[in-house]
Amino acid sequence: MSERPSLRTIWNDGGETLGLWLSAPSPITAEVGARLNFDYVCIDTQHGAVAYDHAVPMIQAIEFAGGIPIARVPWNEPGIIGKMLDAGCHGIIVPMVNTRAEAEAVVRAARYAPEGSRSWGPTLVSPRHDNYREWADAQVAVVPMIETVEALANLDDILSVPGIDAIYVGPADLSISLGLGPTGNDGNPIFDDALAAIVAGCRRHGVVPGIHASGALAGRRREQGFRMITIANDLLAMRASLNDEIRLAQESGSGDDSKSLY
Repeated sequence: MSERPSLRTIWNDGGETLGLWLSAPSPITAEVGARLNFDYVCIDTQHGAVAYDHAVPMIQAIEFAGGIPIARVPWNEPGIIGKMLDAGCHGIIVPMVNTRAEAEAVVRAARYAPEGSRSWGPTLVSPRHDNYREWADAQVAVVPMIETVEALANLDDILSVPGIDAIYVGPADLSISLGLGPTGNDGNPIFDDALAAIVAGCRRHGVVPGIHASGALAGRRREQGFRMITIANDLLAMRASLNDEIRLAQESGSGDDSKSLY
């Protein structure tokens, strides 16, 4: 079981959370990431290659390695939201939430009555908690995504929905919706103003602003006011590391092998 403080605990104390994003269906990768100093490890079941039967052992690997497992579900649908929470996720990220009604649907699916209508059946997760109902009410983080012009127009309506802990900006989809390219838009007033409006709205409503980023962008996002920042992706990190190794091998002479792993 994880001994890390929950996301809701960190946020309620005014803290920041830095996360890892997993797109590959591997409990081994999940365990490796969970043993590092990330505040959460998110399993992406929307755009990654991870299906539900892959996600279950990944959640177990993250939690038993001491990490905080959360997941992005494929869509705003109560069945998959409930299944991912029943499998042991400590939080749920839901894409393309554009209206108050859609935000209310997220909360209903993720919270037990009276706050929501999540069905009882924590078959996989309940052995990890003495009182799962009490634990879930206190700890499960509900995080809709803000990533369209429509969501920006409805921002206050979405953020005022009771039961939302944080929102999560998908910068690529937001950029596309704003008429921009999917990446490289920092410094463009259209993009910067959209992020500023989201952070200001979160402050008005006591909601934590989150965003997909990178280690290099973390400082800028922190200065902008974001407090949930995903800074690494498993496949991108692997690609970058492997590219560095092949480049070093091609460029090296006899070299210094004192740091070799082998």
